[in-house]
Amino acid sequence: MRHIFIHFLLLLCGFSAHAESLLVEAESFENKGGWVVDQQFMDLMGSPYLMAHGLGHPVADATTTVYFPADGLYHIYIRTFNWTAPWFTGAGPGRFELRINGQRASGPLGMEGNRWLWQKAGKRSVKKGSAVISLRDLTGFNGRCDAIWFTTDENDIPPRDLKELAGFRKKMLRLPEGPVDAGGHDLVVAGGGMAGICAAVTAARLGCRVALINDRPVLGGNNSSEVRVHLGGKIGAGLHKELGNLIKEFGPGRKGNAQPADFYEDGKKLEFVQRENNLRLFLNHRVVKVHASGGEIQSIVAKHIETGAESSFSARCFSDCTGDGTVGFLAGADYRMGREGRGEFGESIAPEQGDALVMGASVQWYSKKESRPAPFPVFKYGVEFTEENCERVTKGEWTWETGMNYNQITDSERIRDYGLLVVFSNWSFLKNELKNNRDYENLGLDWVAYIAGKRESRRLMGDYILKQDDIQKNVFHEDASFATTWSIDLHFPAPVNSMRFPGNEFKAATKHLSIQPYAVPYRCLYSRNVDNLFMAGRNISVTHVALGTVRVMRTTGMMGEVVGMAAYLCKKHNTTPRKIYQSHLDELKRLMEEGAGKKGVPDNQQYNEVPR
Repeated sequence: MRHIFIHFLLLLCGFSAHAESLLVEAESFENKGGWVVDQQFMDLMGSPYLMAHGLGHPVADATTTVYFPADGLYHIYIRTFNWTAPWFTGAGPGRFELRINGQRASGPLGMEGNRWLWQKAGKRSVKKGSAVISLRDLTGFNGRCDAIWFTTDENDIPPRDLKELAGFRKKMLRLPEGPVDAGGHDLVVAGGGMAGICAAVTAARLGCRVALINDRPVLGGNNSSEVRVHLGGKIGAGLHKELGNLIKEFGPGRKGNAQPADFYEDGKKLEFVQRENNLRLFLNHRVVKVHASGGEIQSIVAKHIETGAESSFSARCFSDCTGDGTVGFLAGADYRMGREGRGEFGESIAPEQGDALVMGASVQWYSKKESRPAPFPVFKYGVEFTEENCERVTKGEWTWETGMNYNQITDSERIRDYGLLVVFSNWSFLKNELKNNRDYENLGLDWVAYIAGKRESRRLMGDYILKQDDIQKNVFHEDASFATTWSIDLHFPAPVNSMRFPGNEFKAATKHLSIQPYAVPYRCLYSRNVDNLFMAGRNISVTHVALGTVRVMRTTGMMGEVVGMAAYLCKKHNTTPRKIYQSHLDELKRLMEEGAGKKGVPDNQQYNEVPR
């Protein structure tokens, strides 16, 4: 089994008749030590990678065993970059080194380069046979390693172009040309947040064969221990009061953002999904391709984030619960990003002119009181804090929000990294430079998220687009489904933070516009131009304004329930999501009235129902 997680090649290099080479993917290391696998940006930079997320303290070595094909002097190239380069021109903080059989084989890496590049790490004489290589973190400040290339030909450097690099990886790792067939299903759900869990379990309980694909090792999305956002929105409201009872079976019973990991009950979510006989769970798989034609998806391809192995999933219907609308985008579905202008839908709180502004992503964090002074390294990499502009706080919740002025898809790594940058920079100032900082002396930085908690990116367009008037004027639709209860809660850059850090804000503010419970049309939950595509979550068919109410996670869970029910009807009647609206709406209503949850489950979800 070890070789499933080790990628290496014993091939002659094409540049020299006598060259030997070896490629090692960092995310496939057998023992990752204190390093974490980060897959969030693999669509942008070509791969998952390992990151030393140590909050200023070096993490334990990542190690793996490889086989060198011959004795020789191997030149070493490592794909990495200096993550603070967008804000700081000097050497970066994410320093690490490579070791072979315990001996240092490189100088410090991760300090240079303003993008992902193959950096020369040195050269080393190596004997043929097995060897243990390790990544040694030197700082604890998010050094990152994508892959390691050993070659006896100094001029044999892997390609930089992402398309060429993908082909190079596949060839060097001897991956199959095509994906492995994961079988046929009635419904394939991509995304294991609250919406995806509810969609998959509901369909499975109704008798569908379901595959649930999630690109992290835990379920829950923003409500997982990796992001730590509590649930919001009310269940049991609106026309179909049984919708949402499913969440009682697995939803965490405690509120609070940026709380200890056990608040979010990852294990409970996993057990809940694994109990369903008709449901197959694929953790650590990320959707990378969609095969579609004639306005219909035939299959999707998901890549394992550690092994690189690809699997193909075919189904009657698919549900995009990725948040970013990834499946829909790859299938050619119509989508929107940014804010609509006021006149397009007559929305009084929309901007006069449409723009690209979105709600941002949060990197939450908290500190912990220690019994003795807890030092923190000086961290200054382009963001300057002073007595006047520092944040004198001991934790950061949802208001620590970045990327509102950037593209949450194409700029996602920069957005997350800026979130890390300001947390570390502010904390360093409080610990090392703030006058009269006795209150911080015994506080240690205890947890900082490295998985960004997103709020808004692509919204896939359905047969109906929910808008402000629908919600505030309680416009009735015959296909009324789940109820949204949260206020219209639209984040924007905090004015004081904008004044202090113009263009580089990291704090958000909001205004809550209260609403009455409103039943959202089912037509918002399927694509208008991809015939067999559902969506549930923050990527459904709404305007930017309307997203402000439907995006909280109990509400997205209820969306998933409705999608699961409609997917069952698609199987039963051999039809499409749109035809459920056109020909089988009464049957869908009966299912919504019954709900998918078990009866008599105690209600532990009576918190954060309406913002206060």
